[in-house]
Amino acid sequence: MAEIKSYEFERFAGKRPLAARLILIYGPDRGLVSERAATLAAASGVDLADAFSVVKLDATDLSHDTGRLIDEMNAIGLFGGDRLVWVRGAASEKGLCDAFAFLAGAPAGPSTLIVEAGDLKKGATLRKIAESSAAAIAIPCYADDGRALQTLIDQELGEAGLRIAPAARQRLTDVIGGDRLASRNELRKLALYCRGRELIEEADVMEIVGDASAISTDEAVDAILKGDRDGFLHAIQKIVSSKTPVFLVLQGCLRQFQLLELMRAEMDEKRLPAAQAVATLGRHLHFRRKPVIENALRNWSAAAIRREAKRLQAAILQSRRRPALEDTIAMQTMLATVLQSARKGG
Repeated sequence: MAEIKSYEFERFAGKRPLAARLILIYGPDRGLVSERAATLAAASGVDLADAFSVVKLDATDLSHDTGRLIDEMNAIGLFGGDRLVWVRGAASEKGLCDAFAFLAGAPAGPSTLIVEAGDLKKGATLRKIAESSAAAIAIPCYADDGRALQTLIDQELGEAGLRIAPAARQRLTDVIGGDRLASRNELRKLALYCRGRELIEEADVMEIVGDASAISTDEAVDAILKGDRDGFLHAIQKIVSSKTPVFLVLQGCLRQFQLLELMRAEMDEKRLPAAQAVATLGRHLHFRRKPVIENALRNWSAAAIRREAKRLQAAILQSRRRPALEDTIAMQTMLATVLQSARKGG
C-alpha cells in the first residue's frame, strides 16, 4: 500500500477501522516500534485482554513454519468477532516472509496482523513485501528528530503539570532521543522526581536523568562477540535502566550468530577472507560493527557457530516456556557465550 511517515502516523492510527490488515512496523528505535505497535493494537478494535482474540508470537517461532502464521490469521475467534495476530522480534525470517507474502496476495480474512521488526534496510525481503502490497502498510521508526523530541518532552512534562527551564531543556535534549521508550521512561522519572514543583531546573536533569540516547542492543551483542565480559555487563546495565527487555539482546545475539553462520559458510565454500564475506553478506551492517564481525569469523569455526546458534535458540524457546525466568535464562546464556568468545570461539 504505502509507507507511513512519522508525521502521518497519528492520523493513520486514528482511523477506524485501520486502513490495512497487514502492518509492518520496523526501525532502529525499538522503543518507538513497540510503542506504535501497542497504539495500533489498541486501535484494531480487538479486546487485548481476550486471550481468544489476541495471538502473540515470536518471529523465531515462525522461522521455518510458514503455515502457522497463515493458520492463525485465518482462524475464527471462539466467540466470533475480529482477531489480532501480533508478531515480535522479526527480521527477514524465511517462514515469516513467505507467510506475509501469501497473506498479502490472499483475500482479506478475519484478522489483523501487526509485525514488529528491527532495522530493516532498503531491499530487505519483509520490507519489500509490505511496501509493494496493496493489502499492507509499512511504518518505519527512526530516532526522534529535534521537533519530535521537543513534542515528547512537552507532552510528558505537561501531563505532570511541569514547566522546564531553557537550560534544563537543552541538557535534557542532549541525553535523550535514541530510543522512544527509553526517552519516555526518563521523562516520567524526571516528572516523578520534580512532583509538587512548577519548574524543572538544569540541576534536576543532571541529578536524575541517565543517558538514554545510546541505548542499543548492538553494543551488548558486540561485547559478546568480542568476549568482553565487563563491556557486556555495562551495556546490559544501560539496557535494563532504559526498561528495554533483556530478551531483545538474546534475540539479537541469535540473529547475529545466524548471520555469522551464513558468512562462515561463504568463507569456507569459496575460500574467502573474513572481510570479503562481510562485504558480501553484511552490507547492511554499520561500518563500525564490521571489524567486530570480521574478528568473530576468524575466531569461530563453522561447527562452533552452529552449536552456539542452537544453544541460543534453545534458550529463547525455554524463556518462552518459563516467562518468569526470562531474564535469568537470557543473562546466563549470554554470559556463557561471552566466555566462549573470550576463549576464541572454537
